[in-house]
Amino acid sequence: MKRFGLASAALLAACLLSGASHAAGAIKVGVVMPYSGQFADLAKQMDNGIKIYMQQHGDKVADKTIEIIRKDVGGIDPPTAKRLAQELVVRDQVDILAGWLLTPNAIAGCSVSAEAKKFMVIMNAATSIITDKSPYCTRTSFTLPMITMALGQWAAKQGIKNDYTMTADYAPGHDAEEGFIDGFKEAGGEIVGSVRMAVKNPDFSAYVQRAKDLNPQSIFVFIPGGSQPAAFGKALAERGMSAQAIKVLGTQELADDAAIKSMGNDAVGIITAGNYNYNYDSAMNKEFVAAYRSISGDENPDFGAVGGYDGMHLIYTALRKTDGKTDAQELIAAAKGMKWESPRGPMMIDPTTRDVVQTIYISKVEDRGGKHLNAVIDSIPDVHDPVHAGQMK
Repeated sequence: MKRFGLASAALLAACLLSGASHAAGAIKVGVVMPYSGQFADLAKQMDNGIKIYMQQHGDKVADKTIEIIRKDVGGIDPPTAKRLAQELVVRDQVDILAGWLLTPNAIAGCSVSAEAKKFMVIMNAATSIITDKSPYCTRTSFTLPMITMALGQWAAKQGIKNDYTMTADYAPGHDAEEGFIDGFKEAGGEIVGSVRMAVKNPDFSAYVQRAKDLNPQSIFVFIPGGSQPAAFGKALAERGMSAQAIKVLGTQELADDAAIKSMGNDAVGIITAGNYNYNYDSAMNKEFVAAYRSISGDENPDFGAVGGYDGMHLIYTALRKTDGKTDAQELIAAAKGMKWESPRGPMMIDPTTRDVVQTIYISKVEDRGGKHLNAVIDSIPDVHDPVHAGQMK
């Protein structure tokens, strides 16, 4: 109990001292992400999104300079994530916490946000409950149930009658699985079986063989972004489970550029749902994609990049509304109900849940003259998180 009291006192003192940064005309944003390790590629995407926004809009808001302080959590490591967030508040005296690629780390960060009364913007972590962990927390990415429930409903309406689900065994995977199953069954589909796969270094071949033995009409897949989608695609192809042999449904990670390249022709036909597709046809998105390619060695942006980009938009706009004040209560009030046009399309922050509302895109990998394109084939507008909306069973 004494240790907890000392930590609380340190956080409170840091908040009182943070006025020094305001007097100096600076607003500090502490970004916690896995810049090294298994998820480094996605962290790079998010970080590039942050950089592009600041390149396009400058580093000043309400006559104050925005300063980014980055911390590397290395992977799924809640104790380290919490310690880094505390260091950012106590030692670096940041005004805002941001980043948060992975759910367990984001939940740990929320405990610091709540205790220190710091505005916190989640730019990727996608488990529904995260925003409930701090009243000063909001999100510019997505929740997995909003994506997978929409995909499940869409798939059943296209005539897919049965499915086998394959999801990573951690909170985001559970959210993804439950969302898809609820949506699919609600629209008339049948789930013939489910498996939860190891999060770290999984042997996908065994899981894929189990699905093949059941011979379902379709499989639904959720695995973390980074290196795993390409490895999973390879396991599918090796066991004759390409999207030509069976309907393969998944979240946007399954059809990222690396996964498609790894699968080759076996990727053709994969159907995914997500909140962003760099092939989305809008002038703003084309400008964003060009900017991303210019700083990334001609790589394409993904949902991580647009999450970072829109996270900075929310921070900048909220600060303008508060005239540069960084009081967490004022910033979260400014964020509630905010609407804007993003490279992904129209967005809003739900004023009740503080969570994102957006269009979900259905995409399909197509062969166009020997080149594989993950093309948008349908869209579902104004999708709210179904957990907070009370739509899931």
